Amino acid sequence: MPEQLTAEHFLPHVDKVFRVLGGAHALTLVQVDALPLQPNVGQRRPFTLIFRGPPGNVLREGLYTMEVDAGPAFDLYIIPVYTPARDRQDYQAVFN
Repeated sequence: MPEQLTAEHFLPHVDKVFRVLGGAHALTLVQVDALPLQPNVGQRRPFTLIFRGPPGNVLREGLYTMEVDAGPAFDLYIIPVYTPARDRQDYQAVFN
């Protein structure tokens, strides 16, 4: 079984571009938000990845293989989120 992903796997990739395998979309990881670890032993600490992409041509919600420029690939469930700024579109990937 592959290792369970944690926030620490993504911290070195903040400000790097993640490209959708076989697609045209490229998103920049701009933030990794980790919640405090709850007292339940054996659970991973929940965290959220925040990505930023260009406005328009929004990537639909779904599971994608995302390749980091000069780095590894991750299977991530990406969700476009409401973005009040007109110069970008934000996305998130949530890990419980």
